[in-house]
Amino acid sequence: MAISRWERGAQEPVAGSYIELGNLAGDPLCWYFWSRAGLRKEDLMRVMPRLRRRFSQTGGIRLQMATAGAGRKKLSVPELVAIPVLKVVAASHGEKGDSAAILNDASVESMIAAPKDWCPNPSATTCLRVQGNSMSPLIDDGYIVAVDSSQTDHVKLQGRVVIAWNKDMGLTVSRLQRYGDTEVLQPENRQYESIVLDNKHSWKILAKVLWWIGKAP
Repeated sequence: MAISRWERGAQEPVAGSYIELGNLAGDPLCWYFWSRAGLRKEDLMRVMPRLRRRFSQTGGIRLQMATAGAGRKKLSVPELVAIPVLKVVAASHGEKGDSAAILNDASVESMIAAPKDWCPNPSATTCLRVQGNSMSPLIDDGYIVAVDSSQTDHVKLQGRVVIAWNKDMGLTVSRLQRYGDTEVLQPENRQYESIVLDNKHSWKILAKVLWWIGKAP
């Protein structure tokens, strides 16, 4: 009966059931179920050395940029890291984003080379595309944002642009703000309404937006 209620959407499994489902599913589906139980990959890696060793082997790729030509002046060459661009869309207000709750497990579309000092945590940094205009003129439709999924502390992210997730709306890009005891996701374009973060809608902050890029018009 419980499984029937889950399938019909009449009831959601408790955290313990999500963990057991993850154990049964195995890698990589386990991360979806464990995230629904409130477990984060970064926390599991911290308390389980075996997982930490596994993911450290797939950290950011370092690149060295070479300069061409025979100019007299020797240029300083920055160290670069390769950041994966995921096949994932974060929607702005009024749009529905992808349902992925764990960014590091999404499929990779391509790679972007970025200066190392732009990416304080390369192994936790990924890129995804933005859909919608509620963050305009700061971030327009079609822009690519680089995000750090190791930075999720609400206190440290106040006033910052973040990636949030909700099971109904999926991934959303917005600015996290606090007014008194109330936290909201606030768009840059005031034609769109803010989203109040409360227990009823179960929003989660998945990552901090580090920087963004877009094509010139």
